[in-house]
Amino acid sequence: MPDRITLVTALQGAGWHPAAWRTAGPAAQRLTSLRHWRDVVVEQDRLGVDAVTIEDSFTAGPVDAAGDLDTSTVVGRLDALLVANAVAPATRALGLVPTVSVTHTEPFHVATGLQTLDHVSQGRAGWRIQVSPTPREAALFGRRPGGDEASVLFDEAREVAEVVSRLWDSWDDDAIIRDVTTGRFIDRDRIHNAEFAGSFVSVHGASIVPRSPQGRPPVFSLAHRADAAAFAVDAADVVLVTPGYDGREARDLLSEIRHLEQVAGSDVRRPVLADLAVLIGSSSAAAADALASLDTAAGAPYASTSDTSVLATTVPELVTLIGALRDLGFAGVRLRPLRIPLDSTAIARELVPALVTAGLRADVASRPTADLRTRLGIAPAVGRYASASAPVEVPA
Repeated sequence: MPDRITLVTALQGAGWHPAAWRTAGPAAQRLTSLRHWRDVVVEQDRLGVDAVTIEDSFTAGPVDAAGDLDTSTVVGRLDALLVANAVAPATRALGLVPTVSVTHTEPFHVATGLQTLDHVSQGRAGWRIQVSPTPREAALFGRRPGGDEASVLFDEAREVAEVVSRLWDSWDDDAIIRDVTTGRFIDRDRIHNAEFAGSFVSVHGASIVPRSPQGRPPVFSLAHRADAAAFAVDAADVVLVTPGYDGREARDLLSEIRHLEQVAGSDVRRPVLADLAVLIGSSSAAAADALASLDTAAGAPYASTSDTSVLATTVPELVTLIGALRDLGFAGVRLRPLRIPLDSTAIARELVPALVTAGLRADVASRPTADLRTRLGIAPAVGRYASASAPVEVPA
């Protein structure tokens, strides 16, 4: 059983509810500004949240029944990886986990972009890996027809994840030697080609970015259905599951991940986080009324389209739920605030101290500032090629 619950906030525009922008006030005018993202992220960092994920997609926003952009919700987004790099210097301990799709993105660019974030954040980068299944997304690139079956997309994603991992390992930790006497900045024997030839991806060569502080930033993957769960166990370090409203479903989902790990022959028990959409109110009735108002504005209940439970709740109720999930064996939760900044602020300012009081987290003052892998309880990443390099003595 985890003795310290992991808390992750999932950031998306004005919030996860499609009508959230109508209640965001001035913040709704700054959704594509660095100020908006920095304000939200710095608050999560300062008050003790472990990490934030930043959503992204190759679509500008949701589509309606006719396949056109739904103009009743937020349309337009900033690149999640670039946002994470931009806000990293303003944060101290927070993990920064942008969503980066692998379906139409070259593995080399994925690898080097995330390595750069790990350097900029001094070891706090993560990666939420995602596939892009729609013809609309494929049409933006024009290299494939789109509409591929999910099994094909996940097979491709497995190869991309493997190539990215090899590129991350292609520089040994000590490849940069800075030997002024001999005039060598690097030891070439400590840089290795990431050789891979698969059905979808073929790569020969090394990354251009030296090995980053974590070596391999932790990979997060959403296991919201069976094929996604199998992929998450194959490719991810942290698995996100979407339980329903009762404890039995949460227990079954956790058991399924453990079963898939066993089938895959893995001896690693990955941290599993329950992924929940939340609206936090001063009372249960106030929260329910606020959600009903948003649903009315959107023209439909958000719960009918969400892939996870939508909870109109209070901080004490949320603490009780998180404690119950901890007792089941979950490592923590990823909370999707339906309204930003209202619910993201409540997570940071109210939920974090309540979890401390309940004994589920340590006080912010004693929060570890180690790299993200360490904070998540994931073993250090040992470079796969390191043993092939002969150590070179550098004169003092």
